[in-house]
Amino acid sequence: MARVELSAVATQDLERLILTHSLPYDTRPRLRRSLRILGEFPLVGRQLSGRWQGMRFVLGPWRWLLVVYQYEESEDRVVVLTIQDARSSASATFPG
Repeated sequence: MARVELSAVATQDLERLILTHSLPYDTRPRLRRSLRILGEFPLVGRQLSGRWQGMRFVLGPWRWLLVVYQYEESEDRVVVLTIQDARSSASATFPG
């Protein structure tokens, strides 16, 4: 089973989203539950392209919460790189 970790940037992103989006008090446990699948199936997320090539994403716990990660197969480790609002034009999946 792969180890799932949040980078310092992802942690900061999450804290910012909690404040700016008035997310509920249980946001952190919800996110942890959403990320469990990456431990068993680290390649489940869709691959990104362009400047995000080599990275993958999953959504959750809300369908607008974009979790961008990278799987380091040699270490059997998933690193969450950033957490974004997928509705934003600056998000990793926004076309253009």
